[in-house]
Amino acid sequence: MAGRYIVTGGFGVLGRAVCAQLRREGHRVGVIDMASCPDDYEGPAEGGIDLTEAAAVGPAVARMVMELGGLDGLVNVAGGFVWEPLGPGSPATFERMYRTNLHTAATTCEAVLDTLAPGGAIVNIGAAAARDAGEGMGAYAASKAGVMALTQALAAQLKPRGIRVNAVLPTILDTPTNRADMPDADPGEWIAPDAAAKVIAWLLSPAASCVTGEGIALSMGQGKDD
Repeated sequence: MAGRYIVTGGFGVLGRAVCAQLRREGHRVGVIDMASCPDDYEGPAEGGIDLTEAAAVGPAVARMVMELGGLDGLVNVAGGFVWEPLGPGSPATFERMYRTNLHTAATTCEAVLDTLAPGGAIVNIGAAAARDAGEGMGAYAASKAGVMALTQALAAQLKPRGIRVNAVLPTILDTPTNRADMPDADPGEWIAPDAAAKVIAWLLSPAASCVTGEGIALSMGQGKDD
């Protein structure tokens, strides 16, 4: 049965992969993103939406739900990353990561609470770093740990309605930006966006009907990059 899904951050690399995977499976997909809608994007989309502001997100969700004809699931891909050791200026970075990664997810989840159909699902994008933060990862990892806490708390809240909430926790995604930032690393050890998208689609599907409140680690790459 075809589902109806909203993907935040759907104009980015992972977001596009998620949208493509869901459409391959026959679902209807709409995007809500802080970025402007690219000229090459096809499908229902709301660009230029401040995902930290409920006054902007609520109406955007309502318009998207109307266009999709209902809502069976939400994928919160929107987010960002900063590497910065603790020091002068760090509080501002912590605030930025909180708003970019956690506040956006919380605002969008709240906006769909009364709309999600029974049996629906939410998938949030966390990070493996939230469980094992290295130097310079404090602000990012703290915000993603918050995403996991949100996931678990919301899973408990929505369980009586039969709505599941889970997160995926990737290590490093293989994106053009990460390749440019880490030219000496082996991308073969990273997570392909298409592979991550398949896990996300599975978590949204009835096949994962017994899974809620979990953080699924994505930690195995595709092998040596040639």
